[in-house]
Amino acid sequence: MNTTTTGGRLHAHPFALPNILTYGRIAAVPVVVGAMFWQSMLGGGLWLRWFALGTFIAAAVTDFLDGYLARAWAQQSSLGRMLDPIADKLLVASCLLMLAGEGTIRGWSLFAAIVILCREILVSGLREYLAELRVSVPVTRLAKWKTTLQLVAVGFLVAGEAGNAVVPDFTKLGVVLLWLSALLTLYTGWDYLVAGLHHLTKEDV
Repeated sequence: MNTTTTGGRLHAHPFALPNILTYGRIAAVPVVVGAMFWQSMLGGGLWLRWFALGTFIAAAVTDFLDGYLARAWAQQSSLGRMLDPIADKLLVASCLLMLAGEGTIRGWSLFAAIVILCREILVSGLREYLAELRVSVPVTRLAKWKTTLQLVAVGFLVAGEAGNAVVPDFTKLGVVLLWLSALLTLYTGWDYLVAGLHHLTKEDV
């Protein structure tokens, strides 16, 4: 196997398949955003939305495959653990910003996107702080469902006008799912907030 353990850290070859899938998810970000921008801002055809959606779905699938393969093939690594949540956040955040910029997300629905973005930034900061204290907050099953719901909601919205042409109110369903994922995002962020405040309080005593 390409995996070794040194000092509690997991090491795998940087080009092990699980890591390659994570790299692919990061590389998909400019492709998805570029196709959306071309269609909405530059007046491209609706096929671009289907192309963006297809790329987004392929990237979302790698989110489940990389972790599964890393565990199944014993190729878990510190690099993969670091990049995996970063790739998820880049994909979701960039799409949300693009959707807000083009007006697919507007009005009160912007608050759902803001909740998701703020929570992810907060959790990233808390993770970095807790990592310095060597405190681990495991990812819960509910947190995984949160990520899944976020990806599904954003997928509906990425389809945009192309989706509405097939199923009326397609994007409205995406907005409803976005609100649901925002609520779940808030709830799952509570564990990190409690852990961070607990250790901050201990440090101040």
